[in-house]
Amino acid sequence: MRIQALLEAMLFVAEDPIPATEMAEVLEQPLATIEEELAAYARALQEDERGLVLRELGGGWRLFTHPDAHAYLERFAATDRAARLSKAALETLAVVAYKQPVSRGQVSEIRGVDSERSLRTLERRGLVAEIGTAPGPGQAFLYGTTPLFLEKLGLRALDELPPLADHVPPADVVDVLERPFRAEESSTDSRS
Repeated sequence: MRIQALLEAMLFVAEDPIPATEMAEVLEQPLATIEEELAAYARALQEDERGLVLRELGGGWRLFTHPDAHAYLERFAATDRAARLSKAALETLAVVAYKQPVSRGQVSEIRGVDSERSLRTLERRGLVAEIGTAPGPGQAFLYGTTPLFLEKLGLRALDELPPLADHVPPADVVDVLERPFRAEESSTDSRS
């Protein structure tokens, strides 16, 4: 790949300005080469009247939307599709992704709060859908993720989700964290 294309990719995923020295180190290129490529990329964006501009500020380089696009971006940000998911919706999505098929009640039990609103948001966004009903009394709707969920996460299949074990603390840490909530220990502690 061309150096400028690699710089563009790095700048695209960066949340903060990236120092030219860091880019030079990552790409194993001389700093002067990186600075020339960044300046050329900034000129190309401006000359081609692209929707992005490249600026050097805050100790590094960063891509920004073109100022002339501001009014249109404000309108886009007001649409349902552009709004970011809340922490509650992300938690709910994670539960559905890893436990599917799962009922609303099960999601709420795992999260410890009512999850109906989050599930509705995720359904409206096309990330989860009703995929069946639970057997037995009440026949609760069961939820699962959609192909759009896989697309947004860049996955081909659910088995590509990272294992939960990678995010669970060791048993001794869980024991320490759960100890204050155990009935037998909290009643013993209250006698002392």
